[in-house]
Amino acid sequence: MKRNLARLFLLAPVLAMTACAAMPKGEHFYFGEGRLPNGFTRVTDRSDYPADRGFGWLNGHDNHFAVELPEGNYTVTVAYTSPEAAAAATVKAEARRLMLLKQENSGEKIRSFTVNIRRPEIKGGGRVKLNKRETDPEMVAHWDNLLTLEFLPDVKDVAGISIEPVPEAITVYIAGDSTVTDQRAEPWSGWGQALPSFFEPGVAVANYAESGRALFSFLWEKRLEKILSEIKPGDYLFIQFGHNDQKDKREGAGPFTTYKQELEQYIAAVEAKEAHAVLVTPMERRRWNGGKPTETLTDYAAAIRQVGAEKKVPVIDLHAMSLRFYAALGEADSTKAFVHYPANSFPNQDKALKDDTHHNVYGAYELARCVVEGIKSEVPELAKKLRSDVGTFDPSKPDAPESLDIPASSDAGAETPEGS
Repeated sequence: MKRNLARLFLLAPVLAMTACAAMPKGEHFYFGEGRLPNGFTRVTDRSDYPADRGFGWLNGHDNHFAVELPEGNYTVTVAYTSPEAAAAATVKAEARRLMLLKQENSGEKIRSFTVNIRRPEIKGGGRVKLNKRETDPEMVAHWDNLLTLEFLPDVKDVAGISIEPVPEAITVYIAGDSTVTDQRAEPWSGWGQALPSFFEPGVAVANYAESGRALFSFLWEKRLEKILSEIKPGDYLFIQFGHNDQKDKREGAGPFTTYKQELEQYIAAVEAKEAHAVLVTPMERRRWNGGKPTETLTDYAAAIRQVGAEKKVPVIDLHAMSLRFYAALGEADSTKAFVHYPANSFPNQDKALKDDTHHNVYGAYELARCVVEGIKSEVPELAKKLRSDVGTFDPSKPDAPESLDIPASSDAGAETPEGS
């Protein structure tokens, strides 16, 4: 399939391609000039997104391409004009979800990934209770009726794209809070936002995490119910909470009472669907004392480990790995993993940002690498689906902050996410 698409895109300017009349189902868009290949729709820089067409450039962004599609998983194949352009490309989906990162030049002109898109409606009735941030029309959304693709540094070297439904794809669902979610505005980021870039096509990451949520509020807002309406046998649900559960004011609430009980409730619900639950201990905040990172979520991490042992569910110990990561950076340089920026570093940001809970793109990417190491050791069947070039990672020897080259998205804002 990839070889046929590559040939199609490369020869389209000079060949009629009549032999390609039978295209696989899905959506196919050609960004080049010359004769249009059979089965493809031509896209120009004047094709703004209108409801009557169902595709086009979104909200005035000349590198955000949107396609109206049903909820589900899709494999996206992007054809570039040269191997050099393909290697230099970064692609994000929906709300800044990292799908493809720059790589060594492999000599290939095409790259692929699998992406999940969703709606708030729940099968059987009801809908997820969304907050104002999730429905802000000024931001690229991830609960709308579109698949949105962001091409970086720009779209000029994209020859075309093919979008094919893949209902058989493995879906890795994530339930969590602001430290995990797809943050919609620079410079914030959650580790779940970077995780898709580590999987090969055929695995979709459906990050349902949302800022300010705890195990109980995630339930109340029907977010878990939505996941359970979509999850299928063999899929996964990664669960990481704790930061906001600390603020639970219910009588008797605590890490070894309500928190453990709700974790067990999640696990039972997932296993009833013949899917796999994976517990993730919450990463630490940036707190230092006596030259060492200090712990604020110890009991919640311990409760997760207990539940994992009692229920025989895999546990990825991000809490322990995050402490090693921060210690390796040191007290001063650990700010480089969090949202610490002087005023006017980003659009609409007239005040300095000093956030010791939420991570920037670098911090989130390094934490995602920690999660990937946890997948390798604790979830071996899923580890088989990781990209072959992910390498190994030791949180005690993190990447240098300046070594990570992920272009910033155009969406930026100065408002701190919910949760602390």
